[in-house]
Amino acid sequence: MFPTDFLKTVPKTPGVYMMLNKQSRILYIGKAKNLKNRLTSYSRFSGTDHNKTTVMLTKVHKVDTLLTNTEKEALLLEASLIKKHKPKYNILLRDDKNYPLIKVTVQDTWPRIHMTRKRLKDGAKYFGPYASSSSMWATLRLLSNMFPLRKCKGNKVRPRNRPCLNLQMGQCLGPCVNLADPVLYMDQVKKVIMVLEGKNRSLVSELKQEMEKASQALLFERAAELRDQISALAKTLEKQIIVSSHFKNQDVFGYRRQGTSVAIALIFVREGLITNSRNFFISNPVENDTTILSQALGQYYDSKTIPAKEILLPFPIEDSTILEEHYTELLGSTVRLHVPQRGDKVQLLQMANSNAAHVFDEKEKKERSWQGLAASMEKLLHLDTIPDHIECLDISNTSGKQAVGSLVCFKRGEAAKNMFRHYKIKTVDGPDDYAMMKEVLERRFTRGINENNLPDLFIVDGGRGQLGMAMHVADKLGIRDELDWIGIAKEKQSEGEKLYKPGRKNPILLKGHNPVLLYLMNIRDESHRFGVTFHRKLRAKVSIASSLDTIPGIGRDRKEKLLKHFGSVKRISMASLAELKAVPGIGTSTAVTIYNHFNI
Repeated sequence: MFPTDFLKTVPKTPGVYMMLNKQSRILYIGKAKNLKNRLTSYSRFSGTDHNKTTVMLTKVHKVDTLLTNTEKEALLLEASLIKKHKPKYNILLRDDKNYPLIKVTVQDTWPRIHMTRKRLKDGAKYFGPYASSSSMWATLRLLSNMFPLRKCKGNKVRPRNRPCLNLQMGQCLGPCVNLADPVLYMDQVKKVIMVLEGKNRSLVSELKQEMEKASQALLFERAAELRDQISALAKTLEKQIIVSSHFKNQDVFGYRRQGTSVAIALIFVREGLITNSRNFFISNPVENDTTILSQALGQYYDSKTIPAKEILLPFPIEDSTILEEHYTELLGSTVRLHVPQRGDKVQLLQMANSNAAHVFDEKEKKERSWQGLAASMEKLLHLDTIPDHIECLDISNTSGKQAVGSLVCFKRGEAAKNMFRHYKIKTVDGPDDYAMMKEVLERRFTRGINENNLPDLFIVDGGRGQLGMAMHVADKLGIRDELDWIGIAKEKQSEGEKLYKPGRKNPILLKGHNPVLLYLMNIRDESHRFGVTFHRKLRAKVSIASSLDTIPGIGRDRKEKLLKHFGSVKRISMASLAELKAVPGIGTSTAVTIYNHFNI
């Protein structure tokens, strides 16, 4: 039950509070203008037994507080702690997708643009995430064709005797052969950033001025290049949705509550054009709508994700004045939070609200689809329960080396990637797949028993033998009847896939186009992909280590310095003696040894 003794010592000042359970795990993080009043309200809370706040408060064993000088400090600290600890009962802005980003390496001497899925603190500029990968790749192709930046990988440009084909095709300015003008190159980078920031109209105007100057100076080839860039930009502008004639930058938040869940939609408007959107689904939040939207705003924007000058909201929220002040500091100019009542801005809000409602429509559609598939699985596979939680194991190794077990998890028809696990084999030497499987299964299910986290259905990649090993572990741990078990094996091409069940003599045969079989095959293939990818990384590390470890005088520190400097063993092998000497920590004699190793 929620503790009350500590309330006597809580001050009436701004701060952050953390609710912890008996295991000292953080359940909820909140902030308050007046900590004493806010925490006292929890001690007086009354709700139904199934209310999420009621359930949470019954688990609270201790409350820690952090005092701050101002409400703004409390707001920023709350957002920071939520992102760090990800408490169970806080809202977390996750949409279960790893959307792609476009990265511009402005920190490099010769920047380049490319796709990435990780946002790092490396000084580069990131744009996105892009909800549509096809639109992201279309944007990259457009930028690649319009602006001839380098395509080669790495932070540094490696000098070449001859340029690559990109220079001959006009797709690169040739910094690798000293043909690129740094001023012109960085001007191209600036224009790339303008496109990615949605400043297409401003860029078109700038390009037209440059084209006129080039024509007047009789630089007709340059003028033709600029004309082509203007034409390409004009085509993209035609495809974009114009929502305003004032050319403002706006972030528009839509909000929809359905039952106990909430959906938030975010539309990005740049210079009057819709450039991107994002959707978030929040299941059973404990707070009211104004607090939820306020926390969402506090979480979404930070030093990496800069707000627009105007943020449109569907209703007033808590801390709007503090948030405006914080966002103004992030952007470097005044940011306004606004709840519009009429005009174009209301239409934008209606569009965002419609997008939020559509999130529920998609959820319902997926749920209906899953229920139909789950019912078919239960019937065709003769399962004891509907398999809402399915796991599958795959073993990957090369003659027993770099062996790894890969476990994937699917919940209600969708991959739960936060529960994917890799298991490095610790107790088995040599190519013994059965022993490796036994080790991984024992580790997974021993922990699952302790944490009360067992799947409804466990899939083994293999036939009778692999399934028999799984049942041996299940009997040993006493969980044979706690869940359903299936072995899926590839047989002869004419026979297709066979599904094996414990205690059943003949396999279950389903037609190749059966949705149940296709779903099980998809899970099996995902476990194989997940395992092979990690196995290849392990092999690559070993091959890198073995290649450098054979060089006298190259220990762990020098190996790391070389790899960090050049990026790969291949580049180390191709480096000149002068380049090797330039690596910090690599002296002349060591550089000569490395050079001779790869070249003599």
